Amino acid sequence: MAEQFSPYNLDFRGKTVLVVGGSSGIGNGVAQAFRAAGAETHVWGTREADEYRAEDGSDLTGLHYARVDVSDFKAVAELDLGFDRLDVLVTCQGTVAYNRKEFEIETFRRIVDVNLNSVMACCMRVEPLLAKTAGNAVIFGSIAGLHASIGNPAYASSKAGTHMLVRTLGETWARYGIRINGIAPGLVDTKLTKVTTENEERLDLQLKKIPLRRIGTPHDMAGPTLFLASDLASFITGQVLVVDGGRLLA
Repeated sequence: MAEQFSPYNLDFRGKTVLVVGGSSGIGNGVAQAFRAAGAETHVWGTREADEYRAEDGSDLTGLHYARVDVSDFKAVAELDLGFDRLDVLVTCQGTVAYNRKEFEIETFRRIVDVNLNSVMACCMRVEPLLAKTAGNAVIFGSIAGLHASIGNPAYASSKAGTHMLVRTLGETWARYGIRINGIAPGLVDTKLTKVTTENEERLDLQLKKIPLRRIGTPHDMAGPTLFLASDLASFITGQVLVVDGGRLLA
């Protein structure tokens, strides 16, 4: 029997993608995956391009980079995007504070502004472009938004908020032909998680909680993101996909 042609693939040639927080870590892995799949890929980060280093999980090769402070909501609303077409928005921005700093109201507010409020600002900035292409968005939350996270009330609350934002915008944007879904990663090896990955005792404790017995990588997050942004997920919206090596099963 002749092989049947399938229109469903992960070919993003001719597509334009924006990855907020795509300068390092998970976002950079996602951005490079879209680039490899043929997309014109734009990334936003918080520093000048030449300040990013490979040892910090950053590779801007082939990416269109812009320095944008997404916690400045007025600036985001008025920003000249540098492109007039957008097929996929991915938001990967995030920050966290340790040593009970998140119990201080100013730190709490700053983290919520970056992790949640800036996501809404970015979504609303590009909504008209996504409506024109019947595009979609993938919002990164965290499994910390699905259970209590001792010592990090701002991080956990903000990530839980992104999950509900996905659901709410999923219902709202459907009328415009826009899909929006989320990803809730578990422990991923990035500069934000070095407090755990560089502490042998803490890392061993976490590994015992993960059925696959390893931590995730930015590459592990890229595959699910491209899936959700592709035609393979054309009937999925308003959902949050847990990608945690089985951590929440325990």
